[in-house]
Amino acid sequence: MTNPLDISFATMEGQQTTLRDLGGKRWLVVNVASACGSTPQYAGLQALHEAHDDLTVVGFPCNQFGRQEPGTHQEICDFTSSKYRVDFPLMAKANVNGANRMPLFEHLCQTADGDGYAGDIRWNFEKFIVEEDGSVQRFSSRVKPNALGV
Repeated sequence: MTNPLDISFATMEGQQTTLRDLGGKRWLVVNVASACGSTPQYAGLQALHEAHDDLTVVGFPCNQFGRQEPGTHQEICDFTSSKYRVDFPLMAKANVNGANRMPLFEHLCQTADGDGYAGDIRWNFEKFIVEEDGSVQRFSSRVKPNALGV
C-alpha cells in the first residue's frame, strides 16, 4: 500500500514535493477556497499551524466546488496572507475529484470520516490528518479546525 507521505504533488512554484518533504510529524491536508462560506476556516487552520510544532497544515486550492477558487496562485497567496495571515504551505491548484484527481487525494478519499463516508470530496475545506505512520483520519467540511482534537 502506498504511504500518503510519499505521494508527489506540485507546489505553487511548480516544483514536486511530498508531505514528508514539507517536514513535521503530522499533516493536516485541506482543499481550500477563497470565495466560500467556509473560507473563514483559514483563521482556524492558521491557529492550529501556529499552536502545534509537530503539525503542518497544507492547503490545496481547488476550484471544483462552485468555482470558489478562481484566482491565480499569486492572488490566492495575497488574499490568504492579507486576510488571514496564512503562512502554512499552499500548493498548486488541484483537482480533488474526477478523472484528473491528484494522486494524493485519490489515496485520501479512500478513508472514511466519522460518519462512515468515504469517496469523493463533498465540498471545500474537507480535512485529512495524516500521521507519521501514514494513517489517515478524515473530517467533513462542517468540522471546524478547532474541533479536530489535534
